[in-house]
Amino acid sequence: MPERDITIVKAPGTWVVRAGGAILGETKEALELTEGSYPPVIYFPRTDIAMAFLDSSDTVTTCPKKGAASYYSIVTKSTTIKDAAWSYEDPIEGVERIRGHLAFYPDRATVERI
Repeated sequence: MPERDITIVKAPGTWVVRAGGAILGETKEALELTEGSYPPVIYFPRTDIAMAFLDSSDTVTTCPKKGAASYYSIVTKSTTIKDAAWSYEDPIEGVERIRGHLAFYPDRATVERI
């Protein structure tokens, strides 16, 4: 297994994600992933996200430390926010905890602890 500088912990408190004037999700089961010097990323359990607002995208990227990421666009009444969220459907060994979770780009959706 390659050496990784990734830590995954349960994010304390309640977290919400909003975009286009809608609350897309709220959870007390968020995970916080920290990778190297990057800012921490909050991952929401898919079961706590209103998936009706998300459309699967054709975009796929690969991270050597996490695996293949699938992307989702947020569809609102007035616009579509392309590739605003991502998920690792089959993460590689060592980061399996993020399977079944979604993360959101901070410039495309608002993620905050309430």
